[in-house]
Amino acid sequence: MRLVIARCSVDYTGRLNAHLPLATRLLVHKGDGSLLVHSDGGSYKPLNWMSPPCTLTVETPDADSAAAGVLEHWRVSHAKTGDALLVRIYEVIHDTSHELGIDPGLQKDGVEADLQRLLAEQVDVIGEHLTLVRREFPTAIGPVDLLLRDPAGGTVAVEVKRRGDIDGVEQLTRYLELLGRDPHLAPVSGVFAAQEIKPQARVLATDRGIRCVTLDYDGMKGVESGAPRLF
Repeated sequence: MRLVIARCSVDYTGRLNAHLPLATRLLVHKGDGSLLVHSDGGSYKPLNWMSPPCTLTVETPDADSAAAGVLEHWRVSHAKTGDALLVRIYEVIHDTSHELGIDPGLQKDGVEADLQRLLAEQVDVIGEHLTLVRREFPTAIGPVDLLLRDPAGGTVAVEVKRRGDIDGVEQLTRYLELLGRDPHLAPVSGVFAAQEIKPQARVLATDRGIRCVTLDYDGMKGVESGAPRLF
């Protein structure tokens, strides 16, 4: 990765045209060929950029540009769209390159698999005296996240989401219709469990007799979440 702080102007041409007048900016040229133009503000979002596949070519300015103080042109061309980003460099304040190596990628905490695992270990969050039958209980239309037994011998199917929306309720509804046909599992009730449940999803679930449970991920991990509680 190359990091350059320079006084520059930037012109983007292609599907749209955009111009950044002369100012001091940070230019980030990544190993994948992309170029990002940042200012000292505006949070993380660059002022302009070119995404890969693209190629950066350093050009010698023509006589008029050189007379205006331009040291070099950076032309970044997109391989598929033909869009181009032209950076006119007037002064280089800082120029450094770094080999970052292979990035392992973002490891998310609180994904659905983590919620499912924690909930399988703490089924009392769903209700008292429930027991786990199996995680990822197989059906002909896909696995049910958790299958539980209640003390009366009925079955509880649990769909686990980070953010619960209408699609999740529809998914659980299909599972309930299928599981309810099995005499070894009937009667079957449903629980829609998520860290956040959208109002429309809650209304639909209630209308279909599905109970909603909001999950406190930090609390399930044993970490104080800071969320207000009655007790």
